Amino acid sequence: MIKLFSMKKEAAAAEKRKPKISAAQIRVQKDLSELELPKTMEVTFPSPEDLLNFNLSIRPDEGFYKGGEFKFTIKINNNYPHEPPKIHCIQKIYHPNIDLDGNICLNILREDWKPVLNINSVMIGLQYLFLEPNADDPLNKEAAQDLRTDRRHFEGNVRRSMRGNGIEGIQYDNVMA
Repeated sequence: MIKLFSMKKEAAAAEKRKPKISAAQIRVQKDLSELELPKTMEVTFPSPEDLLNFNLSIRPDEGFYKGGEFKFTIKINNNYPHEPPKIHCIQKIYHPNIDLDGNICLNILREDWKPVLNINSVMIGLQYLFLEPNADDPLNKEAAQDLRTDRRHFEGNVRRSMRGNGIEGIQYDNVMA
């Protein structure tokens, strides 16, 4: 009888030592297991045991940004899915919806976020920004104006910036894959 009691105590102590898994971690595990990424996207984990912080690489195979590789950090807090992931573009790129600090203007990361959305929705939304940049909701107003007024000039600026050249005094990162 005493042995049984001490075994229960040991099991309880072992349970306390185990790290608690949050609801966000459970949801992220589910989201990641259901990911269906195209060949133009890749997810990597700097720390395999940390599912709430990972990287995304997008290599568009069409559109203005074809031939580039764009890298993002994705951070998910413990309020996920009630709050959207925080996403940041690592490189300085010429894009109407991504500012020079790497902040991203994507409606589902702000006012249109709903808990029914998942990581796959966010990644597809990011990929869509490279296929169809949105000049009507810009963070980089100069790039948006360029896209609105002269698509050919915008395309030329995108190409130059992707090779690491400067535009209007701003030096961009070389993102050519």
